[in-house]
Amino acid sequence: MTTALDLSRPDTFPSKRDEDWKYTDVRRYLRAAPAPSPTGAVRGGGPFFDLGGEGLTFVNGVAVGDDRFTAFADGIVRLRFVSDANGTGHGAVATIGVRAGRHLTLLESHEGHGSGYVAHNRLVIQVPSGARVERIILAEDIDDALAVTQAEVTLGAGAAFSQTVLTTGAKLQRIETRLKHPGEGATVRIDGAYLLTGKRHADLTTEVDHIGGDGLTDQLTKGVVRDEARGVFQGRIIVREGADGTDARMGHHALITSDRGEVDAKPELEIYADDVSCAHGNTVGALDESALFYMQQRGIPTDEARALLTEAFLMEVVDRIGHEGARELCRAWLAERL
Repeated sequence: MTTALDLSRPDTFPSKRDEDWKYTDVRRYLRAAPAPSPTGAVRGGGPFFDLGGEGLTFVNGVAVGDDRFTAFADGIVRLRFVSDANGTGHGAVATIGVRAGRHLTLLESHEGHGSGYVAHNRLVIQVPSGARVERIILAEDIDDALAVTQAEVTLGAGAAFSQTVLTTGAKLQRIETRLKHPGEGATVRIDGAYLLTGKRHADLTTEVDHIGGDGLTDQLTKGVVRDEARGVFQGRIIVREGADGTDARMGHHALITSDRGEVDAKPELEIYADDVSCAHGNTVGALDESALFYMQQRGIPTDEARALLTEAFLMEVVDRIGHEGARELCRAWLAERL
């Protein structure tokens, strides 16, 4: 179940005592309700501006225009959550829908300015029968922010939903996706990559609930942790009784490039049906020293060799993005932060 976080009610702030939040202890950093953030101004067009499409923007939790979007034709919507505050808190709720049989590319950015803000953004995404939605997220909060994003996704028969999260973390950051999978030929791809430095923390939590048979889920998450940063992956796939014919696969792989970095991974399969094909894998390690030595022997400086190996490791996630323009933009975005 999704925690009903409410920034105005400290009793809803999750802590490490909550199993789903054991690695991301909000109450450790937030014990009282933050003062509401002031009205903010829109800055520029956001990282996806050049890809066009419709725009939906929230600044410090307040919608600049509409707070919901429904795609009646194939297209793009750029969803921006802008935090421009100092020591205050804000939240927003966005509703995204698409008509049956249509294709929507949802380009979502989380843009942090100011200092010490608390942000809680929620999305409701509805993908009806035969529709397709690709959600691509660039999350770049400031290093002393506390940011939680929670999405609830519902699919219809034969629908397709794909997601890619790229994040650099925050003081405490969680990007959570809960998805109701109907089976019935519906397909899901749900990916993520985190690149963390300093003392940043990123938590990618997902739950895909297969409630009907003959559905597909394919999940890949990769992370790189440097310095004293902490990466968290929690992936749960549930296959309900009667959801026969489900094909669900999950993989999480992380690199720790320092002595004080940390990765906590919790992949889970809950299977209550018999005729299914399900698997998960998890690895946490260091860069391949033999590959690093090979590159050094060919005259590539150590720092450059490490950056190239790290880029190759993470780009597998980016390469799975379907929208060509967004894929190239995300490739450049990630490369700049290596």
